[in-house]
This record gives sequence, structure tokens and C-alpha cells, in this order.
Amino acid sequence: MNIRRMLTPAFALALAWAGFAHATTSNLQSPAEYTPTVTFTLKTDVGAFGMGFRGVGGAIDGQLNPTLKVPAGAIVQINLIDGDGSMHNLRLPDFNVLSNDVVGKDASTAVVFRADHDGSFDYFCNIPGHRAAGMDGKLVVGKAEAAPKATAADISRAPDDLPPPVGDRAPKHLEFNLTTEEVTGQLANGTTFTYWTFNGKVPGPMLRARVGDTVTVSLHNDAHSLMNHSVDMHAVTGPGGGAAVMQVPPGQTRSFTFKALKPGLYVYHCATPMVAQHIANGMYGMVLVEPADGLPKVAHEFYVMQGEIYTTEPFNTHGHLQFDVNKLLAEQPTYMVFNGAVGALTTDHPLKAKVGDTVRIYFGVGGPNKTSSFHLIGEMFDDAWAWGALANRPEHDVQTISVPPGGAVVTDVHFEEPGKYILVDHALSRLEKGLAGWVEVTGPKDPSIFRAGN
Repeated sequence: MNIRRMLTPAFALALAWAGFAHATTSNLQSPAEYTPTVTFTLKTDVGAFGMGFRGVGGAIDGQLNPTLKVPAGAIVQINLIDGDGSMHNLRLPDFNVLSNDVVGKDASTAVVFRADHDGSFDYFCNIPGHRAAGMDGKLVVGKAEAAPKATAADISRAPDDLPPPVGDRAPKHLEFNLTTEEVTGQLANGTTFTYWTFNGKVPGPMLRARVGDTVTVSLHNDAHSLMNHSVDMHAVTGPGGGAAVMQVPPGQTRSFTFKALKPGLYVYHCATPMVAQHIANGMYGMVLVEPADGLPKVAHEFYVMQGEIYTTEPFNTHGHLQFDVNKLLAEQPTYMVFNGAVGALTTDHPLKAKVGDTVRIYFGVGGPNKTSSFHLIGEMFDDAWAWGALANRPEHDVQTISVPPGGAVVTDVHFEEPGKYILVDHALSRLEKGLAGWVEVTGPKDPSIFRAGN
């Protein structure tokens, strides 16, 4: 049934109470008692940007995923119109609201609920994969400044936070300093977790050297830590990758020196028992050992790592979550993330490029357990150095590449067409556990490469 022209407040409220809008609203007592005081209309949209909700009418007209602002205590009606023909719905979990699915162009529904608590809350499409594709916005209740601040530190490392290329130079002696810190960080909106980190971020800092360099690594364990920590570097030739001499108690510092013998992209991680727990809690990063003559130049370089988080509480639970050793041993992660947190590479730190750019992604899997099928939706990897083995010739025109836990790959992508490209693990159920990133490409379109039909 197409109800697009019938969505008056009274009619929508009747729909909600009849169950058609599936608005489970215990704070509304009867259909006669309440009439919506604020009404919004959202129309689904699919384009080069991905998927989204487009505002219709009023102050939100034409806006993508508009922020909906309402007074505290308002009765809110949101009309949802299917603008593209795909199946969609609308969910606001903080108000226990889930609309009916709309299926077919111009199909529509409505939800009505009381905004009975202040703050900033998510609305999104609940169809698998749609939120990760961009169907995600905010409802702000009360004064905008009353929206809750981040409940903990942002532990996610921005993908452009990496050192510049070493290039063609003679070998030298490098010194790297790492500090292990146990910090409460924001895992998702309204959700926190106790991370164990290198230098306060996940992943730890990228370390960059040249083959033939001599490297000294110092590891300081913060005095506030509760655990011993260490570092095992896959770029190291020596006992435990250095971990044999780097078991560091809280407040102490230890170091070792190694020769970078072989070029490649290598993972490093904590190797203190239980090793898998230390890794799952965020203790991983990468070392890039460049070939003697450096790597081909590109417009942008990005640093991305995939990890798993194991919590007692279910996915999307708000509050502070507890680590779950049984789920870890069963290899059943609650969350799967790029750069430490849900949204780290989407809403927080999307990768950005322009048409004509060649982008290099240094990608690794901290794990500790799951192999990644690394894929960029809408593009191919023009060059891919499998296993991070930079002494080998790259593979060309690769659609998806397998990266095991503790492994890495170097990929180059040349962008010919603007749009939003989605980084995923092609084990796509993992999208629903938080595993997605965006590459936002701007510039002119080329209809000889891609154009929409009728």
C-alpha cells in the first residue's frame, strides 16, 4: 500500500498503534491521548555516495542523513518513503522503535514515539549492510549542547597517521619508542571498552625503516598498567621477535636492537600470556621495511588494521563492556573493527582521495583469530603485494585478497570515478559487527567508465 500522501499525524499515529509502523512505544499510553508535535519525512536514496536518508521538506530538505532536532518530551513522527525501490526500514534502538520494511519505490510507513530522554541518538536502516553503506543519522533531543560527549577517549588511529616514505637513502640507525597504555576507549556510540594499546591508539604507530637499517626499539610500560606487556615484531630476526627480552612490568622500560634484513610489511603485537587476550584488546601495529630504492610514489598512503573484540555483552550494548575470555577461546568475536572501533574509518576518519589519485593502503590483521578477505567495493587493487612481501612482484587487478591473522598486504588503487567506496572483509556478515570503512573520492565523473541507466 502506498501511503505517501496519507501521512497526516493522526493517520500515522493510528498506523503506529495498529502495529503497521511497528513502533514499540511503552511511553505512549493510548492513541487518543497523544498527537505528534514534531514531524519529519525521510526518503531513502542510493547513489555514488552509497546509501542514505534524504530529508524532505522544511529545514532538512535535501540534506543527506539530516540531524533531526526535537524538544525534550516531544511526540515525534518520522515518515519513511522508499525513494529507490530497495527494501529499507528505520530503527531507533534507544527508543525501542523499528518501522515496517518499505519495499518498492514510493512505498512508505511511519513511526511515532515520545522523545523522553535528552541526548544524541542514532537512527539507521536495520537491513543488513545498509547502515555500513551510509544509512545512519542522529536524533538530537533537547538542546544540542545537551547531547552526550564522547564517553571515553577516541582510541582509533586515523588512517593517514603514518610516517612519510623513507625513499632511496643509505642505511642508518633508527630509534623507536613505544609506550604500553591501558585506557578506557570508545568502542561505539555510547559504548566503551578497556583497551590495551601501544601509544594510546589502535593500531599502534606504524614504524618505518629501510632494509639494512639498524633499529633500536624501547618499550615503556605505563606505571598505571595492571599487566606486564611486551612486543613481538615479525620484522625481527631474533628470539621471540624481540619478545624474549621485552617482558616489561608496569613502570619499567626495556629495549633491544635488530637489523632490518628483509623488506616487507610486518605485524607487531604484544606477546605476553595470554597472548591472544593482549592482541584482542588492541595491542598490534605494523613495521614497514622499505626496499633499498624505496617504493613507487603515490598520491596518498593509508594505514589500516583489522581486529576483533570479545565482550560478555551483546553487540550494540551501551555502557562499559567487559572482556570475555570464553568467547575469545571459542573464536566468536562480538565486534570486528578497522582501526580499533566501530565507525573509526566511516564517520570518524574516512579515507579521502580525488579522481586520478593512486592510493596505497598498508593493511594488516591484528586478529588474533580471523582471516580477512580484504576487498574494496567498486574498485580493484591495481597492484597487491601479497603477504606484505615487497621483494616479490605485485599481483595485478586483484578483486579480493586473503590476509591471515598476523599477516599484511600492500595494495595500490587508482581511482577513475568519484563516489563512496566501501572497505570490507568479504566475509560480509562481519559488516554487522562493525567492520566497514569508507574511501570518499571526489572529482569529475567519466560516463565512459560508469553511468546509470534508465
